[in-house]
Amino acid sequence: MLTLSVLDQSIAVEGRPQGAAIRETVALAQYCESLGYHRFWVSEHHNHPAIVGTSPEILIAAIAVKTKRIRVGSAGVMLPHYSPFKVAEQFRVLDALAPGRIDLGLGRAPGSDGLTAFALNPNASERPQQFPNDVMDLDAWLHGEPLQEGHSFARLKAQPQGETAPEIWMLGSSAYGAQVSAYFGLPYSFAWFFTNGQGGAEALKLYRKHYRPSERHPKPISGICVWALAAETHEEAQYHFSSRARWQLHRDKGLHLTFGSPEDAMAATYNENEEARIVELRKNTFVGTGIEVAERINELAGRLKVNEVAVVTWTHSAEARRNSYAEIARAFGLQTE
Repeated sequence: MLTLSVLDQSIAVEGRPQGAAIRETVALAQYCESLGYHRFWVSEHHNHPAIVGTSPEILIAAIAVKTKRIRVGSAGVMLPHYSPFKVAEQFRVLDALAPGRIDLGLGRAPGSDGLTAFALNPNASERPQQFPNDVMDLDAWLHGEPLQEGHSFARLKAQPQGETAPEIWMLGSSAYGAQVSAYFGLPYSFAWFFTNGQGGAEALKLYRKHYRPSERHPKPISGICVWALAAETHEEAQYHFSSRARWQLHRDKGLHLTFGSPEDAMAATYNENEEARIVELRKNTFVGTGIEVAERINELAGRLKVNEVAVVTWTHSAEARRNSYAEIARAFGLQTE
């Protein structure tokens, strides 16, 4: 049976303060737990007017103490910005707050522009080359295992120790993440929504082909994240999607703006090229009734042979986003609380 999860990016919308987006993420996590979703992941972006979830480790802590069952994690922590030891300590603390419910999704991309990446870590340009070693060290520290013989930090332990440990997932939008994940025997999730699927099937095949079984994961575990929006009617879903389409048109021009209302999007005028782009966006995005969205997700997951699908949804209205997750959960027959 397909496992269904959630990715939330703390979207700042026009007309509301950015801080509201963070509070809405916490409230959405509680709601998605009640709907029966398996995981709730939060993203990491920096210096972005619309995606304001800059510190997943803090959001995870807030969500963890307000939920009881759902797994909570990052999608992901951009490891080149940080010391692997510090990340290990942060996620050991998170595991102490919610034992056995914490996921550590890792990414290699900056999640920002070059200047912002430099501000976060002046040595960031050197870190991607060390990514595999950083993953290996981080994994050892999280699980209280010895580092490689002769390692400069072999005597260090990430506190607090505990009987459980966060589950590492490798995230990616290219073949690189699939290769690293396969080499270390880790679960892998492809950002389908980020690339419109480009390279996804190839990366997942590469992951399975080269997977090296690990003690914690004898078999490969794969997933994808898709952008989807559901409503009671197809027309209502398309109405709310108009905000996303207009935002994407601005992004195509290099304009990073807050997320506008569907009323403004519907009232705007578009040239021929923009109209064609909107048609393309509607084609590549899962938008419709809960049943329509569920059918497309099931078809794609079956074709790609993945174990899990995470859904990311942007709407101007917090209520519309909650309703979307409810419609999808109902269509999949998730067990509500």
